[in-house]
This record gives sequence, structure tokens and C-alpha cells, in this order.
Amino acid sequence: MTPAVVDARATDRLAADVAQYLQRVPKQLPSKYLYDALGSALFEAICRLPWYRITRAESALLDRHAGEIIQPLSRPFDVSELGCGSGEKLALLLERGKARCGRIELIDISAAALAQARDRLADVPADAIELHQVGYEEGLGRLRADRGNAPMLTLFLGSNIGNFDPPADGALLTRIRESLRPGDWFLLGSDLVKPPRELLLAYDDPLQVTAAFNRNLLRRLNDELGATFDLETFAHRAVWNPQQSRVEMHLVSRRRQRVRIEAAQVDVSFEAGEFIWTESSYKYEPEAVMAAGSAAGFAGATQWIDPAERFALTRFAV
Repeated sequence: MTPAVVDARATDRLAADVAQYLQRVPKQLPSKYLYDALGSALFEAICRLPWYRITRAESALLDRHAGEIIQPLSRPFDVSELGCGSGEKLALLLERGKARCGRIELIDISAAALAQARDRLADVPADAIELHQVGYEEGLGRLRADRGNAPMLTLFLGSNIGNFDPPADGALLTRIRESLRPGDWFLLGSDLVKPPRELLLAYDDPLQVTAAFNRNLLRRLNDELGATFDLETFAHRAVWNPQQSRVEMHLVSRRRQRVRIEAAQVDVSFEAGEFIWTESSYKYEPEAVMAAGSAAGFAGATQWIDPAERFALTRFAV
């Protein structure tokens, strides 16, 4: 398959999803499309902001508990990570845990993130590093179909599970469980409920990096689909929804307007104040994380919590 064919198919999927989701009420765009090359770079910058504490809290837990996390795995073992990003946290876990791996399987829809992760993990002791530029479902299917006899530790970090609305979050956890086998382990990172002001600062920072990350999605649609979004006419907004325990990111139209999306062959009208819902970030209580793993069919769990930063790492047994 040539790169041109792959790109054409990816563009067709993007166009089809955009046409479908912008017809919903409220209008939506799937959050996975935030992560093109520029979006991935902007997200890495967000992770360094003082107001976005998820990455630092999770990295601190990995640093402190790496040995405990990997201690029960039989040696040698393979590792896979869904949404690997830069690969920094996986490298931290393996380096601090002084572990040598068989295969490292990295799954991410961003080619830029995969390249960065491969470079970061190049010096980590492992037999091979495999890159999979696919979504979670296809990636899990590949892992299940093409693996050896070694036990596997699968990681899903960064509270990425929070981007999935119920019941899709439970369905994904079940799919992960079904892709694993006895003797495997699963490590889940979950952001916990904290004061609304702290949450909103994390998703609407004073430097407006998150705003640029959000509005970059419209720039991507202009570049890849021939859309006519005027970025200056859409404002970034983050809101805390206490009933659903989630932060929502919106792009709000500043005026009445009509946008053409050429590759999708659709025209989309906006009223002043109408928004596109681009991301949900659910926040959890520790007990709810444990219960979700149990409901997905995992056999047991150990949890490490940063009580000050309100973040949890949960290791589930298969």
C-alpha cells in the first residue's frame, strides 16, 4: 500500500466523520482529530504548563512506584501502550523499574507522536519496538493477533480514558480486557475530581496554549478538507459539568456564519454563540476506577494515588 493511498483513506475517514458529527445537536468533532502533527506538539506544550498537572502527577507516581508496578510480571515481558504520545512516561517506567522488555508495541494515531516515542525509547533495553499508526480498536486487534508467548503489560495513561463518554469508556476497557490473556497486566492512569477552578485552569490556561490546541482542529480541517473556517470567529471555551463529572471543550462561534467543507461536500451554518463540542475529559473517584475495571472483567487491582494532585494509577490483573 503506498503512502498516497493511506493518506487518501485517512482523509476520506476524516471527511465522513466531520460531515456526520457536525450534523449532531450540539455539533461535535471527535477529539482524536485534535492530534495532527501541530496538535500533538501543542499538547506536549500543554503538558508542561503549570496549570496542567496531570502529566507531572502521573510521572511522579511512575517514578516512585515503577518497581512495584512491574514487580509481579514474569520475565521477560512485552509492553504495549495505547496513545503513547512522546513515550516519556513509558520510558520512565521501564528505566526506573530497571526492566528489560521483549517487544514494545506503540499505538497512536499521530505519526509525529510515534516518531518521537520511538526516538525516546531507542535506548531502553528491548528486543524490538513496533509502531502502529492506528486507533485503539485496530491496535488492540493487532496485538491480539500478533504476539508471542511472553506476558504483556498494557498501558493506557494520561487519563485518556476520560475522553470516552459512558458507556464507550466501559466498552473500551472490556475490549482491552478481551485482548489480553491470563498472566497479563493493565495499567490505567485516571485524573480524579478536584476543585472546579483547578480543573478549568488546566483546560483554559492564561497563556492560551489550550485555546490554540483546540482551534488548531479548525485549521486542520481547512488544510486537509478544504474547509472555510475563519479561526478568528471561533472562541475557545472550557466548562465544568458537575452532573456528568467532566470538563468540556467547546469552539464557540462569535457570529452567525456559514462554513463550507469541500471534501465532505457539506455546508454548515452557525448561529452566534453556537458551539462545536470538541472534547470531554471525565474526572473520577478512586472507587469508581476500581469498579470500572471489575465490570470490564479484570481479576483484581492495586492502586497508587497522589492525594495532593488527585491522580491515580491502577494496575489491573487479568
